[in-house]
Formats: sequence, C-alpha cells, structure tokens
Amino acid sequence: MPADTPAPVTPPWMLWTGRVLSVLVIAMLLMSAGMKLSRSAEVLEGFKKFGYPEHTIVPIAVAELACAVLYAIPQTSVLGAALMTGYLGGATATHVRVDDPFLAPIIAGMLAWGGLVLRDSRLRALIPWRR
Repeated sequence: MPADTPAPVTPPWMLWTGRVLSVLVIAMLLMSAGMKLSRSAEVLEGFKKFGYPEHTIVPIAVAELACAVLYAIPQTSVLGAALMTGYLGGATATHVRVDDPFLAPIIAGMLAWGGLVLRDSRLRALIPWRR
C-alpha cells in the first residue's frame, strides 16, 4: 500500500471483537506463565509427565511471557503472533507425544490470529479474501 493511501477503516464491532479475543489469549498466556513461575507441585508433576527437566520451567515461562508482551503491543503484535504460533505448536506437539488432549493450544493460536486479523486492517488487506 503506497504511503499516501489511507489504511482501510476497521468497523468498531470488528475492532472490539478482535481486542476481546486478543485479551483472552494474552490472559491465557500470562496465567500459564504465572503458574510455571510459581513452580507448584502440579507444574513440576506436569513437566515430569511431559518429559521436560525441571530447569526448563523458567525459560519456557519467559518465552511465553515474551510472546504475550510482543502480541499485546500493537507495533509488534504480528511478531508476537508468529512467535506464539511456534510456542503453541510446541505445546501441541508435547501433548500429542504423551497422548493428552491437544485442542487447547490449537484454539489459542486460532484465537490469537483471529483477534489480530479482526483488529488490524493492514493484516486483513494481505489475506486474499473472496469478495
């Protein structure tokens, strides 16, 4: 889009729906990271079940926090969503490997991108929608 062309206007319902979806995803990531940083017995047991050593809890929580923060900042939200997609892909693979239900990280990723597409007209312009 040329610099002098104004960005398409986002209808208010679309903007607010996107914001709500985005806040839900950010809240999920922050709660998950907070639980990891608490190093509760349940978290330690879960990491053991998934085959991850205990010393990886904090770096994984920091990665999760970084994804959430980058996603929350409008100027870096696309980067945050891309990194979050990788993080959630790893979470999905972890659950699949131990034969656990794995739908939650997939839904979180869909909500993240859905929220971003709804609130960012520039991103919608890149997607080849049928008219």
